[in-house]
Amino acid sequence: MNRRNFLTLTGTFTGGLLVLPDFLHAFGTQQNLVVGEQCIVFVQLNGGNDGLNTFIPYDDPLYYDLRTKIALNKDLVVGKNKGMAFHPSLKDFAQMQQNGDLTVIQNVGYPEPIRSHFRSQEIWQTATDSNKYINEGWLGRFLDLQCNGHQATAGINLDSIDNLALKGVEPNFITVKDPNRFKVKGKEENVTLSQNPHLDFVRKIANSVTEGSDEIQKALAKSKTEISYPKTELSKNLEWIARLIKGNLNSKVYYTSLNGFDTHDNQLAIHERKLADLNDSLYSFYSDLKQSQLLQNVTIVVFSEFGRRVKDNGNGTDHGTAAPMFIIGGNNKGTILGNNPNLADLDNGDLKYQIDFRSVYASLLKEKMNFDYAKIGIKNAPVSGLF
Repeated sequence: MNRRNFLTLTGTFTGGLLVLPDFLHAFGTQQNLVVGEQCIVFVQLNGGNDGLNTFIPYDDPLYYDLRTKIALNKDLVVGKNKGMAFHPSLKDFAQMQQNGDLTVIQNVGYPEPIRSHFRSQEIWQTATDSNKYINEGWLGRFLDLQCNGHQATAGINLDSIDNLALKGVEPNFITVKDPNRFKVKGKEENVTLSQNPHLDFVRKIANSVTEGSDEIQKALAKSKTEISYPKTELSKNLEWIARLIKGNLNSKVYYTSLNGFDTHDNQLAIHERKLADLNDSLYSFYSDLKQSQLLQNVTIVVFSEFGRRVKDNGNGTDHGTAAPMFIIGGNNKGTILGNNPNLADLDNGDLKYQIDFRSVYASLLKEKMNFDYAKIGIKNAPVSGLF
């Protein structure tokens, strides 16, 4: 059995419910291998978020001509800036930008876009061309090189399933649904490794689970929630992440997601609710970090696998291409990068991408992780003016 098949068989390390025999806890412990205070938090909007109704070209008459059923009234949008403004549910996004803590990167996408949810998410998570397939994620490849071995909590995925972006050769991340319940007991010390590399890999996985459980519990014991978060799943995940950051877990990457952005029908009502959840959850997280004087060390990245078609379908929108990304914290410049969406120059009804998402990744790795992005196969130049 190869490593990938074993990982598929065991699934994720979620909820603290994975049970492993004691003899597997045999790989020994390692010191914390990741140094530095900076970390990146990814919030993935699953389903293809409608960027044009999120960060809105309210001053462009074509926006209203092409979206006769779902356009947002220019009197309702918030944070007006150079012809663009936020959806009214994103009032705190506008406030974060006013504070100088939020940058909008416009028209982000990639060449030869794919409109399949699964495949486009895979492209974003592996940072490969749309016609290439690999098994390791871009963050997993980064952690493999950054950690020089393995560190169980270099990456934390708050979810019920693993995320391809974090998968590498080594077990450098843990997927957990509820960190408070993620407690694994039983580890044998000084067990000689076998001559079977597959069994040794099993032992390494088992040790990662145990070691990660210990480190997470230590971080939680050293932190507490100091502001009130909304009662939603995304808020709870971000609250956990804040606790782990404040407890000095020292993970380099945190990942979580929000579902529900596939708005083919009844978009106005659905999108309003989803963006309100995103706004309230992220503003609580932002406020928590700011109060703890940690915002400068934490870069929050909000993105979706693609945007929506420019013209509405009557009551919603269909799968499209380019869309904005949002960068919060991490001493970003608090600006708007890229041109406003050009609704008069479309590619078969879709926005033309202006900034490749891998350029954003390159900026994050270079500026926040002090890492050479070319080492994991990213060839795009970093976005200038982000940090």
